[in-house]
Amino acid sequence: MAELTALESLIEMGFPKGRAEKALALTGNQGIEAAMDWLVEHEDDPDVDEPLATPLGHVLGREPTPSEQGPGSAVGEGKPVLTEEERQEQTKRMLELVAQKQREREEREEREALERERQRRRQGQELTAARQRLQEDEMRRAAEERRREKAEELEARQRVREKIERDKAERAKKYGGNVGSQPSPPATEPGPVPSSPSREPPTKREYDQCRIQVRLPDGTSLTQTFRAREQLAAVRLYVELHRGEELGGAQDPVQLLSGFPRRAFSEADMERPLQELGLVPSAVLIVAKKCPG
Repeated sequence: MAELTALESLIEMGFPKGRAEKALALTGNQGIEAAMDWLVEHEDDPDVDEPLATPLGHVLGREPTPSEQGPGSAVGEGKPVLTEEERQEQTKRMLELVAQKQREREEREEREALERERQRRRQGQELTAARQRLQEDEMRRAAEERRREKAEELEARQRVREKIERDKAERAKKYGGNVGSQPSPPATEPGPVPSSPSREPPTKREYDQCRIQVRLPDGTSLTQTFRAREQLAAVRLYVELHRGEELGGAQDPVQLLSGFPRRAFSEADMERPLQELGLVPSAVLIVAKKCPG
């Protein structure tokens, strides 16, 4: 049974003649299977039907095919003609080969698509994990910042308390121990506040805090909230820390006066709680210079 040429077989299978010739030329005329592989791989190329720029003859050292030599060529003359049944059988084999190549291509593309999807999911998981780590780091840094601020606040309060104690000791030493000779009422003992002298009316309600406004000699004022059981010395220390230079500098003590009724607070009063002095829930104090003596 005479066999069809590779070009004829490809044309019988339904490939355009120009595309079949191009496939044979670019595969070096290595056979119909190599040409079919090329056709299957490049069937979607936009330039698949464009003719080659160079002659098809002598590709990779081969001799021109009869179709390339033209109708006057003597090559291939006398080639026996296949019967219709033989042509159908050979075409069937070629179509099965084409279908097999297409299935192999589809399977390869499906595997590549699955691999790309796995790669995409893996990258998405890595990105999600990185974002979660970043959020955890931010939360940890925020918690550390809050702890640091709280520690600094506690340290500042401790410094103020120590400054008050030092100030008390220095004033007691400066004024000959008069402050120490006065018994100081318990400032932190729980329970109802004892009754003040007759000049202080009893309060119907207990307050935890009091708002003190202090008027300075230059006409300005300071306002601060203190605890009701805090000593008057804390108010004086606050004034000394925030007063201006016109009051005489940090070493010059100040005298605190009540607005109404007019009253000058003594060194003994500095040891008494604000609640006991009738300065709760709010009061206005006046600052005047005090000459040591």
